[in-house]
Amino acid sequence: QVQLVESGGGSVQTGGSLRLSCTMSGFDRYTNLMAWFRQAPGKEREGVAAMDAAGMITSYADSVKGRFTISRDSAENTVWLQMNSLKVEDTAMYTCAAGQIKSSSWLAAEQYTAWGQGTQVTVSS
Repeated sequence: QVQLVESGGGSVQTGGSLRLSCTMSGFDRYTNLMAWFRQAPGKEREGVAAMDAAGMITSYADSVKGRFTISRDSAENTVWLQMNSLKVEDTAMYTCAAGQIKSSSWLAAEQYTAWGQGTQVTVSS
C-alpha cells in the first residue's frame, strides 16, 4: 500500500518561495503517476502539477505554469514541488497523490488512489 507524507509547508510573503516534499513508500509496479493537489477553504480541490514515474513528462495547471516545478528523486522516493513567485491565491492545503495513468487528464483526482495528509501553505501580502 502506497503511503505518502508531505512536508515543507509554511507561511511566506507574496513573491516568496517554498519547496514541498512528499516521501513515498510501499510503491507497486502499477503506480506510474504522481501529483500535487491543493484545496483552499470554500474551494474545490485543484490539481496543480503531475509527473510520470520516469520524471520525463509533466503537466501543470495554468494558474501555476512558469512558477511551480514538480520533480522527483527516485533514489529517495521523494517528489518535490518547488513554488516560486507565490501569490496570496496560492494559499491552500497542498496534498501529494499517487496513482495509475488512466487518461490524459493527469490533474484529475480520479487518476489517484493514494493521498497524503497535506501540508499548509499560507501566502500573505
